[in-house]
Amino acid sequence: QVQLVESGGGLVQAGGSLRLSCAASGSIFSINAMGWYRQAPGKQRELVALTTSGQGTNYPDSVKGRFTISRDNAKNTIYLQMNSLKPEDTADYYCNLRGNLRTGVMFVSWGRGTQVTVSS
Repeated sequence: QVQLVESGGGLVQAGGSLRLSCAASGSIFSINAMGWYRQAPGKQRELVALTTSGQGTNYPDSVKGRFTISRDNAKNTIYLQMNSLKPEDTADYYCNLRGNLRTGVMFVSWGRGTQVTVSS
């Protein structure tokens, strides 16, 4: 299977920046989609950034222009650069990968999350 471990969360003042990392391990053959999601207390999990093979990258209006998803293939790591943070960005952030293992089996994996708190 594929394990994902997020890091980089923390407390930051409004207007500040954070970069989240998601390290993947396992017998990954290919990645079809990678994304970041967040869940604030009492709210449903929502998409923050999604890159799908052949379909580009999508961001919701709430983070467009402020957040950027990227990937380092050599390190099997995906990142979420978050700039101009707002208190409403406060949430637990989760990375998600979908792809194929070397065995040909498809996988969908979630990390355990990293907490981001933005103070006003």
